[in-house]
Amino acid sequence: MNARRIPYNNTNRMTRIRAGVILLLVSAIPAWSAELELRYAAIERVIADQLFSQDGRLYVRGSKTTQCKFAYLESPRVGAADGRLHASARFSGRTALNMLGGCVGLGDSFDFTMIASPIVKNGALALKEVAVSTPRDSFYIRRVRQALVSSFSRDFKIEVRDQARRLLEQPPAQASPKPLYQRELASFDLRDVRVQPDALVLVMDFRLVVK
Repeated sequence: MNARRIPYNNTNRMTRIRAGVILLLVSAIPAWSAELELRYAAIERVIADQLFSQDGRLYVRGSKTTQCKFAYLESPRVGAADGRLHASARFSGRTALNMLGGCVGLGDSFDFTMIASPIVKNGALALKEVAVSTPRDSFYIRRVRQALVSSFSRDFKIEVRDQARRLLEQPPAQASPKPLYQRELASFDLRDVRVQPDALVLVMDFRLVVK
């Protein structure tokens, strides 16, 4: 009696199935205290997407339709200096009255630099020990500096969970147009943040489910 031979293509199919099962099991194992390195160019894109979303501006007072009472930031740049976060942007604002079609009051436009320590607050990136400096000074600029320090310390927040979901849930590159499986970020906890010369390092716990 001749032994039955298993066709070569069936063997390959079984090998692919076993490899797929192993991949699913490995991918489902939770990774604890993983580190995500965010380069400063990527942080600038996140800030532009989440905060500077009105024609590249972040309005901290009024809007583009208010001519005499407004304040906005634009052209943000992010980096590091002496172990702290270093950011620069341009401020434009006016606090004036609309009289006969013109604005009468205070206003100016100038560059500023902010130094701060990033922290984790309610699962998001926030800032503490904020200091703001400007290349020139005036009564109006001093008031703006004080307002920026208060605003950055109180209101600045970058949600990292959504960015992590985009990164971790995207399917791997495959020849098939339809992914063989889906990934779901079931839990995410941002635990710590460190400043490095070329990036922020986020320490996080997460659980990734493959289905």
